[in-house]
Amino acid sequence: MNQRTAAPAVPPPAPGAEQYPALDFANSLLTLPTGPLDLLGTPDPASAWLIEHRLAPVGGRIQEICTARLQGLRAAVRELLDARVTGGAAPTAALAAVNDALTATPSAPLLRWDAERGPYRTMPHPADRIADRAMALLAADAAELLTGPDAERLARCGGAPCTRFFVRTHAARHWCSTRCGDRVRAARAYARKRAAEQS
Repeated sequence: MNQRTAAPAVPPPAPGAEQYPALDFANSLLTLPTGPLDLLGTPDPASAWLIEHRLAPVGGRIQEICTARLQGLRAAVRELLDARVTGGAAPTAALAAVNDALTATPSAPLLRWDAERGPYRTMPHPADRIADRAMALLAADAAELLTGPDAERLARCGGAPCTRFFVRTHAARHWCSTRCGDRVRAARAYARKRAAEQS
């Protein structure tokens, strides 16, 4: 009998991810108690992630090289979020990667003509440019998050092994999810119990 391994449970989006797709993008590389999980690991899940986040047309698919480029941009965004959270200097290569993505696609809607509609404007995004367009949108969103009013509320989850970022809803929040908070509290309770047993 062939048993299928259950896929690891992906936690719900971190606070702020509904407002900032770049935050969910940064958090698409997860460190779960069972090990790492990359939601952009191969072209199929990466394409599905882009479609789910309305960054690619339904049925759109990116190739291996574009998947690697997305992963590279994600690493740069994570470095910049980490620098913002810790108060460190922004890495030059990470800044360059985000700026390259910002300028990879035209920023102005182009003028088009259709026999039924007549003239109209739209952003170009042919199938072979899906990754460029998605990366430009994610880079612009990351820049807004890093420089906007929510930048001061950025935090990294304090529930090891989790490495997700989130936007604090209140100053006392230390975890990206209830699950991470429960895991930390359970570990503390276990450590206290073990210490009491050994004393």
